Amino acid sequence: MKTPYYAVIFTNMQTEDTNGYAEMAEKMEELAKQQPGYLGFEHARSDLAITISYWESLEAIKNWKANLDHLEAQKLGKERWYQWYKTRICKVEREYEFSRE
Repeated sequence: MKTPYYAVIFTNMQTEDTNGYAEMAEKMEELAKQQPGYLGFEHARSDLAITISYWESLEAIKNWKANLDHLEAQKLGKERWYQWYKTRICKVEREYEFSRE
């Protein structure tokens, strides 16, 4: 990805009620991919879950947050799936990586 870009870091702890969560998460991932300004995502899950989505601009992030289907998923998350969550929005100024491949 060409810098600078933005990262939305969503950290959460789920409740015991995960019924329907995996399906909604998959739906939101597919929907996010269709949004203007979407660049990609990464996630890791254990007791603590972290999802990072990457965006071209703050405007793209704002539009994704306001998406009606995403708003419904946020509502269900607060009502059923999350014990707590935190969202951080960061500007990525530089990146580098290592790979044996």
